[in-house]
Amino acid sequence: MTGRLAVPGYALALTALVLGPLAAPGYLLLRDAVSTPRSWLPDSALGLGGTAPRAVPQDFALAAVSTLLDGGVVVKALLAGALLAAGWGAGRLAGLVLPEAGLPGQLVAATLAIWNPYVAERLLQGHWSLLLGYGCLPWVAAAVLRLRAGGPSGQSRRPKGADWAALVFFTALAGLTPTGAILAAIVALVCVAAPGAGVTRPRCAAALAGIALLTAGPWLLASALGGTLGAPQSDGLSPFAARAEPGLATLGSLAGLGGIWNAEAVPPSRTTLVAVIGTVAVLAVVIAGVPQLIRRPVAVSLLVLSVVSVVFPAAMATGPGLAALRSVVEAVPGLAVLRDGQKWVALAMPGYALAGAGAILTLSRVRPVLAAAACCAALIAALPDLAWGVWGRVAPVHYPPGWAAVAAVVNADPRPVAVLPADTMRRFGWSGPAPVLDPLPRWLRADVLFTGDLQISGRTVTGEGGRARAVQEILLSGADRQSLERAGVGWVVLESGTPGHLGDALAGLRRLPVAYSDVDLTVYRVGADSPGASRGARLAVLSAHLVWAGLVVGGAAAVLLTRRRS
Repeated sequence: MTGRLAVPGYALALTALVLGPLAAPGYLLLRDAVSTPRSWLPDSALGLGGTAPRAVPQDFALAAVSTLLDGGVVVKALLAGALLAAGWGAGRLAGLVLPEAGLPGQLVAATLAIWNPYVAERLLQGHWSLLLGYGCLPWVAAAVLRLRAGGPSGQSRRPKGADWAALVFFTALAGLTPTGAILAAIVALVCVAAPGAGVTRPRCAAALAGIALLTAGPWLLASALGGTLGAPQSDGLSPFAARAEPGLATLGSLAGLGGIWNAEAVPPSRTTLVAVIGTVAVLAVVIAGVPQLIRRPVAVSLLVLSVVSVVFPAAMATGPGLAALRSVVEAVPGLAVLRDGQKWVALAMPGYALAGAGAILTLSRVRPVLAAAACCAALIAALPDLAWGVWGRVAPVHYPPGWAAVAAVVNADPRPVAVLPADTMRRFGWSGPAPVLDPLPRWLRADVLFTGDLQISGRTVTGEGGRARAVQEILLSGADRQSLERAGVGWVVLESGTPGHLGDALAGLRRLPVAYSDVDLTVYRVGADSPGASRGARLAVLSAHLVWAGLVVGGAAAVLLTRRRS
């Protein structure tokens, strides 16, 4: 039993070392990460709010769970679960593919999965739900490889129900975001190519396609019914391209699992030539284990995927690559999900983790325990500032009391809300120096009108919120109450203490009755309403969300039941 708990225990220790500051009370509010005490289900939470459904079914899940638990606790728990799953799953995958590497190899795989620049940079970008999908990838790979092999031991031609249950659960859990669903589907389909006497490739691929389609149902259906599939989304692809770090070309940065587009969402050690040392350490461990993977056909597909997931984003960051991506997105707007090229490096993690475990076999002249200790120490030393919330940059914050008061006012009469200043991102003094996504939409039962426009390096990347942009122009022109009523605005919230464009809005706001005001927030009542999404569209999308939730809950229950029986 002690041996079985070694890998999850070690992964839990690394997770605690990374996320320690989040154990304190408060809420995760950092760039794209937004958590609030309670979330709701307006049209926008179902992906029908006029912008691309990027946070679907994430918002639905938080709205459901936060009726029972504080939303801030839920987000922090899921983030911790993401890193734990990544390390534990990487160890389990290594034990399946490279059993002769033993516990030392599994510990190296777990270290590589948790302690790397990808995790650090996505933490700083606030992509907690993407990290949850990342953490599911080794579990998805292991489940498919077991199915192809014919059973957990590879000796039985009849796969156990636990493997199907694990595949359903981890694929659906990864599908908390559209990107996570795509990542899991790619890893699963690549593993279908592995040799084995178990489930046939056609049957396995067909089952995976069905699971993936049901997992992706919420955002596919919301995109179709919400009208965002036809919206132009090719604007501003270059700001999201992978980025070369100091001393490294873009390809080298990606190979070291770094290179996120946002230079501000990078740990300090990756902003200097120390990044070269860190990349060399990661690649040295990986390259040492590659010969072991080449000899094992079951691992070759994941190794190839690792190479492709590094080379492809690097190519997307070049002039021809961006031109090709622009053509693809213009032809199929829904493929704008591809624009953040570096996030696809997550696909390299299962192969990298296996190579890390293989390094123990390559270093056969060294005692396995010593070899594992050296590899783990090198990986951690290569990125020392991942520890303790990336040196304190990932830490909980506390909302001023006015946010709860505003939520109480608007939630008592949930009508469409317009927000000023006219920016998607905020910089509040109480939330720290990093910009944060406006948290107001997560606090309110009403739909909050926002454009989705982003300011990146002095350039505006246009979002899909056409209606919100029209309302914004009315506000900035200083228009009267009648104009806002015709636009279907029920409330206007002015957020003070954050820079942003106000235009002549204050002149128009002075003519509106004030429903609440303090030093941080002012709520103006307009009183109008708009029909929002149709009842049929809401029911259809809600049904797709319930199917997804059934996959998660049902898959988890099946995993527990089958493992208990076995």
